[in-house]
Amino acid sequence: MQLVAAPVRSPTDIEVAINAFTQEPNGGMIVIPDAYTVAHRQRIIALAAEYRVPAVYGFPYFAKDGRLVSYGSDPADQYRKAATYVDRILKGEKPADLPVQAPTKFELVINLKTAKALGLDVPLQLQQRADEVIE
Repeated sequence: MQLVAAPVRSPTDIEVAINAFTQEPNGGMIVIPDAYTVAHRQRIIALAAEYRVPAVYGFPYFAKDGRLVSYGSDPADQYRKAATYVDRILKGEKPADLPVQAPTKFELVINLKTAKALGLDVPLQLQQRADEVIE
């Protein structure tokens, strides 16, 4: 397996990158969660479906929006933790004294409808480990 980075900065870049993944047999992509990919997720989802490229995404709502698999931290959990930090700061603690926290809750969501459309079989063992399976 070869890892190929495909940075995107425009809607045209998205299509070029996804099309490039179709050139190799058994290709797929991992969409790194950032502000750009979240803002353009509908285009990414549509093009991945059009080109029939299996993809893994970093936020649960990608799979819920119709993509194959998402695995990543739970944004709602992170927002709740951020609220406790805001509360502590408002009560007088110095931000520099607060420890850095990494996410502790991760979710695996599998969309079987998308798997079927791509002609993929998702092993039962993987489905059983998922936090949510969309049928």
